[in-house]
Amino acid sequence: MTIEIYTDGSSRGNPGPGGWGAIIRTEKEVKELGGREDHTTNNRMELSAAINALVYVDENDMNGDIVLQTDSKYVIQGITKWVKGWERNGWKTADKKDVGNRDLWEALSFASKGLSVEWKYVEGHAGHPGNERCDEIATGMADKVSVDLYHGPRDKYPVDLDAEPAVGAIAKKKSKSSAPGYSYLSVVDGTLEIHKTWKECEARVKGVKGARFKKALSKEDEDTIRKEWGF
Repeated sequence: MTIEIYTDGSSRGNPGPGGWGAIIRTEKEVKELGGREDHTTNNRMELSAAINALVYVDENDMNGDIVLQTDSKYVIQGITKWVKGWERNGWKTADKKDVGNRDLWEALSFASKGLSVEWKYVEGHAGHPGNERCDEIATGMADKVSVDLYHGPRDKYPVDLDAEPAVGAIAKKKSKSSAPGYSYLSVVDGTLEIHKTWKECEARVKGVKGARFKKALSKEDEDTIRKEWGF
C-alpha cells in the first residue's frame, strides 16, 4: 500500500503567528490535519506539518510506503542530507554553530525512523492540488479562521489530488521573469536582505562570490522564496 502525504506551513511574519496543514491519503480514506502557534516561523511550521503527518501514520498503524510531498527544500535537504551529520556532531553545524530548530529536527528524525519515506519536492503556489489545499489549511490556522478538516472515504474527498496543476497557475509562473518586482531578495554571507528595487539588490550582490538573489512578484511570493532559502 502507498500512503500519500501532502504538507505545508505558513507564518504571518517570520516570526509571527503561523499554521501548518497536512493531507494523508490511503487506498480507502483521506485525513486532513492542521495546527497553529502564536509565535513561530515558516520553517518551523513546515517541519511541524511533516512531523504530525508521520506521527499520525505511525500511531494508527498505517503500513506502507510513504510518499511525502512538500514545497520546502529546507525540510527535504535537512532530513535527507543534513540531519545524520548533525546527530553525529552533537547537533552542531559544519561551522560549529547550534543547529536551528533542533527540537523539531530531532522530532522529525525520530518520527521517520522505521518508516519507508520518499521525500518529494513540489513547487509551491504552482497549482498542485494537494499543496494548494495544505496551504489553505495552514494559512487558515495561522489567521485563526475556521477550517473544516476532512476525514472520510477517499472517493468522497472534494479535492482531486491527482489533477494536473491549473493552466493559469503554470502560465502565471512562466510570466514571472518579465513582470515588475514586488521586492528583490539577496543573501550575502548567510544574511538575507529584502530590497525595494533591483538597483539596490544588484549593488549588494554584484561581484560577490556565492551571493544569491531573486525577484518576488508579491508578498506571498516573497514569503515562498524566504522559505525555500531557509529564512
